[in-house]
Amino acid sequence: MSRVFVRKATYDYSTLKHVIFEIMDSSAAGDMISKNSRVVIKPNLLAPAPPEKAIITHPLIVRAAAEYVLDRGAKPQISDSPAMGSFEKLLKESGIRKALEGLNVEYREFIESETVDTGIPFKKIEIARDAVNADVLINLPKLKTHAQMLLTLGVKNLFGCITGMKKPEWHFRAGIDRELFAGLLVKIYQAVKPTVTIIDGILAMEGQGPGKGGNPREIGVIMGSRDTVALDFAVCKMLRIDPDALLTNKISGEQGLFNGDISMDGELPQIKDFRFPEITPLVFGPKRFHGLIRRHLVQRPECKETLCRLCGECWKYCPAEAITRGKKKPRFDYEKCIRCYCCIEVCPYGSLAARETLTGKIARKALKI
Repeated sequence: MSRVFVRKATYDYSTLKHVIFEIMDSSAAGDMISKNSRVVIKPNLLAPAPPEKAIITHPLIVRAAAEYVLDRGAKPQISDSPAMGSFEKLLKESGIRKALEGLNVEYREFIESETVDTGIPFKKIEIARDAVNADVLINLPKLKTHAQMLLTLGVKNLFGCITGMKKPEWHFRAGIDRELFAGLLVKIYQAVKPTVTIIDGILAMEGQGPGKGGNPREIGVIMGSRDTVALDFAVCKMLRIDPDALLTNKISGEQGLFNGDISMDGELPQIKDFRFPEITPLVFGPKRFHGLIRRHLVQRPECKETLCRLCGECWKYCPAEAITRGKKKPRFDYEKCIRCYCCIEVCPYGSLAARETLTGKIARKALKI
């Protein structure tokens, strides 16, 4: 049985630090940290953004985890591989640099990779060397929605251990198969084996996450566990959705990594009206019509022209090379588009969102899909 800790919390540091230390102690993470331990703290550092946007793990949670490591005589390393913006810019704009002033910590972007044999179907995956070789990996995800995968929680946060432009390459390899991509996330989770995962659910994100298209939503909880899948499972229960709707949970269950047996330490809130992105089929109907369907009927990224500044981040990052520059907004080749929604994730102005066409809705209802 996997133990999941749930604590009400705010960003008041005196109480927040106590909560983080309690979860770390109770999960026995402290027993694994010694003076010479290589301790990597992996927050969600998707893109440069202030904490109130709910895009990144709050800097005070990162500070509390770093202080915990320092109290045990080790030196913490703060690492991630951002989807956009320089690592230094992200540390500054997120407030992490300022929040951790005076602490003996190391900041190191995941750049170098090590090849890990993960077995069938992906076999060898290049994963950040610092994450693979860490004695202790502290996983600090943000509770956010995700236009492709529904939510980005503990297992999904570890996709940041894939360095730089290798992330869109993996999106392209998985293509439109969401379950295949979820399987990749589970393999990365198994490869890096986080020592403890603590989710920042104080100010969460709902709607068209995980980037600037989402909306901050106060939930007021910190949740943690040694078992990342169990923790993700518990978050789904809190948000009142079937845990298997989160495909990483489904794949983990099918592979025998989790049996659904959880011991809750603390009261799990019930959030009744959390707004999720709509996840619709990426293709349906006879195969000979799939090109037509992908161009005109299924959900797709669209741009709000009034917000777009033609900065180019979307077409630079697109793994399928399905986006080009237009006169006033990007142009999308929807037949090439694999619906990974990386463009939504990296858009610095929140101008992109996943939307289903009216004809697509009518077709799905007629076909009862």
